[in-house]
Amino acid sequence: MKKLVLAVLTVGCVQMTKAQDPTIMSINDRNIGKSEFEAVYKKNNGKEVANASKSVKEYVDLFSLFKMKVIEAESLGLDTLSTFKTELAGYRRQLAAPYLTDKNTNENLLTEAYERMKTEVRASHILIRLDETALPKDTAEGYMRITLIRNALMGKAPTAAQISEYDKLLKSTFEVALRLKKKDSAIYKAKIGSVKNLSDLMKQAGTGDNFSVIAPKTSDDPSVVDNKGDLNYFSALDMVYPFEKAAFTTKVGDISSIVRTRFGYHVLKIYDKRASRGELFAAHIMTKVEKESTEKDRENAKTKINEIYQKLKSGEKFEDLARQFSDDKQTSDRGGQLQPFKSGRLPKDFEDAAFKLEKNGDFSEPVLTEYGWHIIKRLDLKGIGSFNDIKNELKMRVNRDGRSQMGREALIARVKKENNFIENLKNRDEILKVLDSNYLKADWKAEKAAKLGNKEIMSLGTKKYTQMDFANYLENQMTAMSDKDVAEIMKRHYKTWVENNAVEFEDSQLENKYPDFKNLLREYRDGILLFDITDQKVWSKAVKDSIGLKEYYEKNKAKFMWDERADVTTYKCLNDKVAKELRKMLSKGKTEKEIIETLNKTSQLNISAENVTYLKGENKMVDDNWKQGISSKDIKDEKENKVVVLVVNKIQPKSPKTLGESRGLVTADYQNYLDTEWLTYLKNKYKVKVNEEVLSTVK
Repeated sequence: MKKLVLAVLTVGCVQMTKAQDPTIMSINDRNIGKSEFEAVYKKNNGKEVANASKSVKEYVDLFSLFKMKVIEAESLGLDTLSTFKTELAGYRRQLAAPYLTDKNTNENLLTEAYERMKTEVRASHILIRLDETALPKDTAEGYMRITLIRNALMGKAPTAAQISEYDKLLKSTFEVALRLKKKDSAIYKAKIGSVKNLSDLMKQAGTGDNFSVIAPKTSDDPSVVDNKGDLNYFSALDMVYPFEKAAFTTKVGDISSIVRTRFGYHVLKIYDKRASRGELFAAHIMTKVEKESTEKDRENAKTKINEIYQKLKSGEKFEDLARQFSDDKQTSDRGGQLQPFKSGRLPKDFEDAAFKLEKNGDFSEPVLTEYGWHIIKRLDLKGIGSFNDIKNELKMRVNRDGRSQMGREALIARVKKENNFIENLKNRDEILKVLDSNYLKADWKAEKAAKLGNKEIMSLGTKKYTQMDFANYLENQMTAMSDKDVAEIMKRHYKTWVENNAVEFEDSQLENKYPDFKNLLREYRDGILLFDITDQKVWSKAVKDSIGLKEYYEKNKAKFMWDERADVTTYKCLNDKVAKELRKMLSKGKTEKEIIETLNKTSQLNISAENVTYLKGENKMVDDNWKQGISSKDIKDEKENKVVVLVVNKIQPKSPKTLGESRGLVTADYQNYLDTEWLTYLKNKYKVKVNEEVLSTVK
């Protein structure tokens, strides 16, 4: 939010021209070129401005004041603070992000995701869990196991030779070998058993669905015990990208190819594909059940929702009942209308009941969720919006998804090609001469590579990257690890190092390649300075200067007054009979709690109470009964179809607000005072001289 304001405060970005730029004004000893003023003026006013001459002259004051504040911030050294530099660097990273990916790839991904969002897929899967950084032997074991499982799903049982080969491979993996040495064979038995038992599982399945039989006995997904691998329906962006791709490219009834994700290896079976359920517009009536509710409260909520349901069935209007009785105060005034929602946005039981409603106007039976009881009415059902309508939301979701790396990969390939990327793997592999077992203990120093001669490993354009550069990177990435393959670790780090260098190289060229980026960065720089100086002189000062704030309040307390107020209890009764009983109890001095408990014994819908302090003009019913005591007449609330009885507990006369009660108003007023004082100081300190001749040429 802070930087959203900055874009306005900075009065636009400035692009200085290399050609001769006449001075349009000077502020003390600082000359301002015409190009800077003109660019800012046009950005804030557009290319065509009515009565341009007058507009330009008026804009001089706004622009010069902006420049005074920025110059003042610089004079106080705010642009040298580490906090400023860190903040600007953070915003530079954000601004640079769109430039550090391939736009064509990203556009294709958006289109693909949109088309897939039109479909929901029901699939089951089997997972062989595997760490992304697993060693080659562990990877080979996982791949062979998932291959044998997939073969079984396709009707081909493993042979004795294949089981023997897998057994040898399994025993050589790091985890199993380590545990077997410790006489712990549990993991070994589980994995070898999942392969040996495949033939029996195939026979057990017979001609039925072998996936639901094999999955619970072979999958590493913990949820398989309950769902037998069934993931229910999902759509684009619900799963990691490789998994999604397999789901959408495999035909219904088929088994997918083996898929590798960050979780491991998968095979999928596709059971169904259907059109997306779309976006549902619905209303609901809710009786709230809090987590801390007593059993009695829960019974009352259930009784109340069932009473409302019976009224609906007898023909009463859903909207009227929602306004009268729903505990969801955010929607009750709108007749219970909710914001439109898609699958996965609300509690599952709520969604399932809502999407089962066949036509507009249908309502559900009471449904229990973690929030309470609901009756849901379908208002409308819409399909997925047009691509242009949802493009921005889609872009944010894609950027958070693993597929966004495809744009980065395309950028890296382009940077390498454009800048004549060259690598010398022989010089890279010399690092292994000094990369000993201490690296696995996180006790290795890059200085060991100094004796290699600091040879070049790779280059981009004229920039060279050496063995010491890579060694330093390796040291920074070092973490303690158990018995791992140092060579494999080095190669994995090298790949990341090359990719990072390519992106960093492109990042370093942004100001030179893209004028818009350079100008926008300057806008943020000046905006941060403007915000920080104003915060220091006005906003935070008003909040932190408690003595000054109190003095200002004492001098101006007449500006901060309470008007006459009424403390009111509003009783809303189901009908005239309940209102009559209420008045009897009020006349006997019964408390609000006693009244509610007594009158709601037969029905939780009979009466409710609300305590509010009103100012004159806030509530017409209260205005018409502006005196202490019980309202002389019952009031008919047509909106909620209830009978209202008001109890004016007390009339409070006009009085000054305390500083605590008016702190927000006093602070805002004090800020305005400080701002006026500060502007006077700036105008006295900085003298502005305008070159009218140059100003007249601004169009």
